[in-house]
Amino acid sequence: MPARRTPSNQVPPGGTGIPLDETDRKVLELLARDGRASYAEIGLLVNLSATAVKRRVDRLQERGVVRGFTVLLDPGTLEWRTEAFVEVYCRERTSPEEILSTLRQFPEVVAAWTVTGEADALVHLRAADTGHLEAVIERIRKEPGVQRSRSQVVLSRLIG
Repeated sequence: MPARRTPSNQVPPGGTGIPLDETDRKVLELLARDGRASYAEIGLLVNLSATAVKRRVDRLQERGVVRGFTVLLDPGTLEWRTEAFVEVYCRERTSPEEILSTLRQFPEVVAAWTVTGEADALVHLRAADTGHLEAVIERIRKEPGVQRSRSQVVLSRLIG
């Protein structure tokens, strides 16, 4: 059965409540692929001027569709071969947005999720060695919204 297509000016079921047109979607796709692409480069691909692309991106940021730009580091090229999963326990009423803001400061954070259970978040870290890992965990634990953490160091990767 083919996927049902939502008209571009309507919000898809389960969507954010923010309607996006096809050009918005294409601009977002291109930014997701290369966050350093210039507005002029994106404009060539979506048939808009650089100024028009900038206005769209600014509007998407104001609406909260684009929450920021980041650099993704390749832990392998940095020789960060020590991995850990850290359960982060936060103080009461710490929002997921606050947790995200806290964790974005750390380039060693590979991924993070809010989770059910006792912990508030599960964080995947990579570091050069156990000393580096310990320092990162201590820095995370010193953040205002963080109450405590519990860590498991990866010994070997079985799948992936």
